[in-house]
Amino acid sequence: MKIGLVSLGCPKNLVDSEVMLGLAERAGHEITGDAAEADVLVVNTCAFIDSAKQESIDTILEMAQHKTGGRARRLVVTGCLAERYREELREQIPEIDAVLGTGEVDHIVGALEGSATAPATVGLFRRGTDGSAEPVTSVPKAEGRTPKADRASARHRDAEVLPTYLYDAATPRRLTTPGHYAYVKIAEGCDYNCAFCIIPKLRGAYRSRDEASVVAEARALAARGVKELLLVSQDTTFYGIDRDRQDRGALGRLLRALNAIEGLEWIRLLYLYPTTITAETIEAMAACEKVVRYIDLPLQHASAAMLKRMRRPGTRKSYETLLGNLRHALPGVTLRTTFVVGFPGETEADVDELVDFVKTIEFDHVGVFTYSHQEGTAAASLEDDVPEAVKRKRQKRVMQVQQRIVARRQKARIGQTVRVVVDGPSKEHDLVLQGRLPGQAPEVDPVVFFTDCDPTDFPPGTYVDAEVVDAAGYDLIVRPVEALTS
Repeated sequence: MKIGLVSLGCPKNLVDSEVMLGLAERAGHEITGDAAEADVLVVNTCAFIDSAKQESIDTILEMAQHKTGGRARRLVVTGCLAERYREELREQIPEIDAVLGTGEVDHIVGALEGSATAPATVGLFRRGTDGSAEPVTSVPKAEGRTPKADRASARHRDAEVLPTYLYDAATPRRLTTPGHYAYVKIAEGCDYNCAFCIIPKLRGAYRSRDEASVVAEARALAARGVKELLLVSQDTTFYGIDRDRQDRGALGRLLRALNAIEGLEWIRLLYLYPTTITAETIEAMAACEKVVRYIDLPLQHASAAMLKRMRRPGTRKSYETLLGNLRHALPGVTLRTTFVVGFPGETEADVDELVDFVKTIEFDHVGVFTYSHQEGTAAASLEDDVPEAVKRKRQKRVMQVQQRIVARRQKARIGQTVRVVVDGPSKEHDLVLQGRLPGQAPEVDPVVFFTDCDPTDFPPGTYVDAEVVDAAGYDLIVRPVEALTS
């Protein structure tokens, strides 16, 4: 059969999509990028915020049209929205034939073929009062339900019963990123209880992959031509701590092992956490020449009152100390963060402090989200008392400050020689090359555009030294040094 898949949401979700495609290929199915040609369509959904939920629903409905009026015979929905609203999706969108939660990625072939699959999530965890996770050996039966429905319904009835699936180096993957970079999920789940976040209930307790498994996968990717690894998890700097609470050096050791892999050029860490960045990790980043000096550290706010209500660790002062230490230990480091505005109880004074924090730190990249209520989170019990128009106004205010900072810093780079990876033709114009600096991650950060060069001389995955000749908003214009000296 021909299988078509639409992947929504974050890179962590994308890895799940690639695993499902790999499993489908191993089972003998053909992958197509054209939904109109697919016999079976899969939508891997996101449910992090309201806009992501809406995009997921819209995409499911769009794919359902191919079943009712096109070639498709089956429609499978997977991912976070499926984990959270399994029964509701089935009831409201009857075109859906199978629903797989985040713990059932490895059951995709059965869902594609319409055959019986194993019970959802073989191993289960229940969250303890201290935040730890303990195995659940049995699930209370719901009267009148079969054992399979029993387990699935129990997970949704009791949000503390959590999925445990985690892929490894032996799991097949079909990469959907350009061939020169790939995401590697080094852990799954989350042990934090941030008030606004539903991810721990959708993804389960934090669980790290074994170092040997990650290194084996990285070697295999490098052998396939991948030159940049992007390490992802819900909290990448917590890697290994779930296995041994006394061992804070696991991530540093992993970075050193990956740094030794022949063929890799860049190793990038995404989704760090302010309380789990250890001295060992920073030392490894400084020592490993392939680990780019890029810190992606979602801080969410700077106001002490907001951080407390959000159940986030640290204070503005501790954040400033941490960021200062990072800049000292990693000269030239790129700092990226995200903030949430409009959380219940947020005042103009809280936003004033956030704005002042942004001005003080001068981050390289900032993303600002408006808060949206998510059922099942601690914040859902609070009054959503900031009007949507006010949330958007506050979002715009913070971003305008950041835009001025970026404009000044980008202009200061004109005349510098920088290292750039070529990603390929620009989405805006096929004849214009697009690339990234070490301080720019794919999809989420600004980009670099090339000028004064023949695009055919620089295929995707080429690493080139270039001179910055201009700045256009968030983006830079560069001219390859080779073109100047040829």
